[in-house]
Amino acid sequence: MTVDPRIEELKARHHSLEQSIADEESRPLPDDLHLADLKKQKLRIKDEIAKLSSA
Repeated sequence: MTVDPRIEELKARHHSLEQSIADEESRPLPDDLHLADLKKQKLRIKDEIAKLSSA
């Protein structure tokens, strides 16, 4: 069974977004709009990974 390179790319991007969210949340005054945007991106990627994995 081969792993789809697109899924691996998405997983790497998802991990990167998790780190960006953690970094933003650890700031003294996190930017709520930026944080919301990062979380939306992460959710879209998670949905795409799930869709590709089930195909």
